[in-house]
Amino acid sequence: MERNDQDLAFMLKYENVAWYDKSAALVRILDRRVYPGKLRYLECSDYREVIKAIRDMVTQSGGPYIAAAMAMALASRQILGQAKNATDFEKKIDAAAAELSRARPTTVEKMAHITQECAKVAKAAMAAGKAPDDAVFLHNIEVINRRYAKSAAEAVHLVGQFPGRGTVMTQCFAETIVGTMLRECRAVGKEIKFICPETRPFFQGARLTASVIQDMGFEVTVITDNMPGYTMKAKRVDLFTSAADVICMDGHIVNKVGTFQIALAASYWGIPYFVNGSPNPRHPTVDTVTIEERSQSDVLEAMGRRTAMEGVKGFYPAFDITPPKLCDGVVTDKGIFSPFDLPRYYRESGGK
Repeated sequence: MERNDQDLAFMLKYENVAWYDKSAALVRILDRRVYPGKLRYLECSDYREVIKAIRDMVTQSGGPYIAAAMAMALASRQILGQAKNATDFEKKIDAAAAELSRARPTTVEKMAHITQECAKVAKAAMAAGKAPDDAVFLHNIEVINRRYAKSAAEAVHLVGQFPGRGTVMTQCFAETIVGTMLRECRAVGKEIKFICPETRPFFQGARLTASVIQDMGFEVTVITDNMPGYTMKAKRVDLFTSAADVICMDGHIVNKVGTFQIALAASYWGIPYFVNGSPNPRHPTVDTVTIEERSQSDVLEAMGRRTAMEGVKGFYPAFDITPPKLCDGVVTDKGIFSPFDLPRYYRESGGK
């Protein structure tokens, strides 16, 4: 099988996101909390350990979806050794899928689709007398390949909005779209410099996005999270782009907290903002999304070191909501759509 991670940065290679190792009976996940300072993998021998890894932010952005899918291969193996019969296997694999889908509250619907599909594959393999973990693993590789191909198609449309030579600001870590965007820039000969806000409290922009951009040979500058408004004008930013954890059908964008304020600044300066991803029909309106609030301790420290006095309180909403009027277009694999007309994305593809 030809893999769609060719020519992408180290941390975007399939094995360096999350990987089911059948011989060792575990899921190996690159620990993005410490990369690139340290190259460390978390090894999970139980699918519930993968749930904890996702909750603990061992992997972020698109990483949790791959980790959960690989965890379903591991769960298939675990449950096969525990199940009393085929009916018991089906019951337990469905339960594992449900557990994994709830690892983080804001992405339950999207995660559930992934884990439920894995459960269907496992049950079909079981019924056919085949190893369910092998079937789930092969299914996952096909899905990941399609996902990377979809990101590559999005990148074509996104890079089409870039100038021939200019500056682009990103937000958080847009995973595969970052790599495919850079690959497309190289393919069409566009000379782009990138600016990445650091993305507290886990510094995904500084550690992950900037690392991928540097790894792929493009100039990148990191700024703190309170600098985008000034920097956009001072550095003559041409375009702001981000991915999204959820793009609601009503055009609201749910993404890493801080996206809203950068979109506001972009609007003020007349800089276009394009979000990447497919609108999610499971979220017809933004009020169907649960905004995750994480531990206040995460904002009272930086890279494990306390920065605020004991007794000071913290508040950490992991995501914020950008209204459609601040977005110039939703970049999909089928083209760029107005955030006010997202149902057209599905009408033009026969509901798919």
